[in-house]
Amino acid sequence: MSSFDRRAAVLMLAAFVAGCGFQPVYGPGGSAEGLRGTIGFDAPSDLEGFALVRQLENRLGLADAPAYRLSARIFTDQQELGVTPDQVITRYNLRGRVEFSLIDETTGRIATSGQVASFTSYSATGTPFATQTAREDATDRLMTILADQIVSRLLVTAGEWRQ
Repeated sequence: MSSFDRRAAVLMLAAFVAGCGFQPVYGPGGSAEGLRGTIGFDAPSDLEGFALVRQLENRLGLADAPAYRLSARIFTDQQELGVTPDQVITRYNLRGRVEFSLIDETTGRIATSGQVASFTSYSATGTPFATQTAREDATDRLMTILADQIVSRLLVTAGEWRQ
């Protein structure tokens, strides 16, 4: 592809994006402008909760005086995925779902709510210690995925629930 064709493609894409009303969520006038640091989180009670809140705080910032509070319920289960002919499990799927509610701290009403779900896998081969470490790593990865999905949902819908 020549450089002229590339420039034409980029210009056409830019014209399309401008024409469809695309606006960055964090940009001036964007639906999530000023959202960072306005959401507090319920205190986690287990390792899954700590991993979820850690990622949410990384993405949404820490709030000194939150206008909203995010409450989340985490559900996980694991499924045997790889089994050898000797009936030894070699791989697991770790599935997770989070039901969340964003509560307006001023009114106490639910501003928005929803649920997200995903999965990840880990290997069970090696020592019991290696398997446990792999499970903990998979749990951390799963909570990161779920937190990122929650943040994406909040950013996309911020114009609907923010005053």
